[in-house]
Amino acid sequence: MASAKGGSTGGKVASAAAKVLKSKTATKAEKSVAASALTQKGSTEQTSAKVASSAGKVLTSKTASKEAKSAAASALSQKTKKKA
Repeated sequence: MASAKGGSTGGKVASAAAKVLKSKTATKAEKSVAASALTQKGSTEQTSAKVASSAGKVLTSKTASKEAKSAAASALSQKTKKKA
């Protein structure tokens, strides 16, 4: 499972992200977020600002699938926090 400290994507989220990437109805933003989540599986890579922005849009979307929202939440949890 992904941690707030930038951990890697867990197996359930990776499976959900794969479903989003295979979907014919997923939006470009949903697929971008899913690809980011899959890239981070077993990695210490962190989410870019552009993908984080897309993830926020996916999470607030009324039409995004449960899988897309799961991948978006994972990607956001792996976003680096700016120091104040």
